[in-house]
Amino acid sequence: MKIKLKKGLDLKIAGAVSNLTPIDISSSLYAVYPDDFPGFKPKVDVKEGDRVIAGAPLMHDKNNTDVKLVSPVAGTVKAVVRGERRKVVRIEVEASAEATTRHFDLSLGLGSDEAVRVLAESGLLAEIRQRPYDIVPLTAAMPRDIFVTAIDSAPLAVSPELAVEGKKKELSAGVKFLKQLCKGKIYVSVRPDSHLGAIEGCERVEVVGPHPAGNAGVQAANIAPVNKGETIWTLDVVTLARIGQLALSGQRDFETLVAVTGPEVASPAVVRTIEGAAIAGIIAGRLKQSDHHIRIISGNVLTGIAVEADAFIRFPYRQITVIAEGDDKTEFMGWASFSPSKPSVSPTFPGHFSAKEFAPDARLNGGRRAMIMSGEYDRMLPMDILPEYLLKAIISRNIDSMEKLGIYEVAPEDFSAAEYVDTSKLPLQQIVRDGLDYLREALE
Repeated sequence: MKIKLKKGLDLKIAGAVSNLTPIDISSSLYAVYPDDFPGFKPKVDVKEGDRVIAGAPLMHDKNNTDVKLVSPVAGTVKAVVRGERRKVVRIEVEASAEATTRHFDLSLGLGSDEAVRVLAESGLLAEIRQRPYDIVPLTAAMPRDIFVTAIDSAPLAVSPELAVEGKKKELSAGVKFLKQLCKGKIYVSVRPDSHLGAIEGCERVEVVGPHPAGNAGVQAANIAPVNKGETIWTLDVVTLARIGQLALSGQRDFETLVAVTGPEVASPAVVRTIEGAAIAGIIAGRLKQSDHHIRIISGNVLTGIAVEADAFIRFPYRQITVIAEGDDKTEFMGWASFSPSKPSVSPTFPGHFSAKEFAPDARLNGGRRAMIMSGEYDRMLPMDILPEYLLKAIISRNIDSMEKLGIYEVAPEDFSAAEYVDTSKLPLQQIVRDGLDYLREALE
C-alpha cells in the first residue's frame, strides 16, 4: 500500500545530524514524568531512599491499577518531586553500578488478557497511545487495528529505523505479541527508501509527504480512520522492538538513541543513552559559545517541551533541540522585517523563496488574536476533517459538533504544523489536548 500526502510543511532548520554513528553517554540520574503520559493519573509506589531495579514500578494509574510507569535503571529513588497541591511532577532515580532488570516469565505463553497485563506491568503499555482521546490505552478496550510508524518527519529528527537496525527478530516478535491483542490488522508505515525489511504478520505502508506525515495518527486517518465507538492503538517502531524483546527475553529494553540538534549546537550528534537521562551530560561541550539566551527543547521545535539545562529527557522524545530564545534580541521593524534570514511560509517575505537552512528563535512574533478563517490550518493537516471548525467546536465545548467534525481521529501533535503557520498565534495543540480531556470526562 502507498500513500501520498501533499498537505503539511517541512521546516528548513540548521543543525541537522550528519554523522549517524551513536556516541555512548551515561548519566547518574534519571527521571520519569507522569505528565508525559496523557490519561495516566499517578499514584506513587515508592519513597525516597527505596532501592529499585530496572523495570520496577515507580507509579501506577489510580483508575487502572495494572498500568505502571517503571524505573529505567537500577538504583535508589533520589526524589519524589511534587508541585502545587502535591501534584507528582517527576520521580528521580540515581543509578547504581548494579544492572539488575525485572524479569517476566513468558515461557508458558500468554492469552490476550495476560498479554495486556504484562504490557501494562512492564511500562510498555504507557508508551502506546489509544485513539480516541490520544491517551495511554485502557486495558479493557481491544483495538480494532494497530498503527506503527517507522517515520519521524519532525524538524531535524533522525529516522527511528536507526534504533532498530539489526532487530528484525525483535520486530517480528513484537508484531506476533500484538496480534493477540488486535481484532484487525497491524500496519507499519515507512518511507519509500526505507531499509526496514518485511516484517511477518503486518501490512507495510509506504508514505510520501511532508510533516506531519510521520505521525501514526495521520497515517491511520489515511488508511482506516477511527470512528465513534472504535479504538485503535498507535506506536513507533522503537516501541514495537521493545515489545518484541520483552516477548523474547522477558525483560524490557530501556536503551534509546537521542539526536542532539539545532542551530545553537556546534556538533550535532546521535547519543546512545537510557530513557529519562539527564540532559546536562548529553549536551555538555556540544553547544556553541554565545552571549545570547538559548532555549533547550526536549523534542523538536514544533511539539517539544522547553526545559532547563538540569532537566531530563521527556517521553516520547528522542531528540534535543537547542535554538536561540530571542528575548534579548532587538531588530529593526521586528516581526515585519524583510530580512532574508527569517523563515516564512508567506511569499510576502524573501525568506519564503530561500533554499537555505534557517536559525529561528523562540519568539512568537506577533500577538494572539481572533481566529482567521483563511484555510491555512487545512493546508497543514493531511486528514479528512475541517480543522478550523473542529477547533471552534472544541473552544465552545460543543460535543455534538466535535464528534461530527472528527475529534476522535486527532491528537495535539497533528496540529503542530498548523500551529506554526497560524497567523492568529493560538495554542492549537493545547486547545486540542483540552478538548480531548473534556470530551473524555464528559462521556465517562
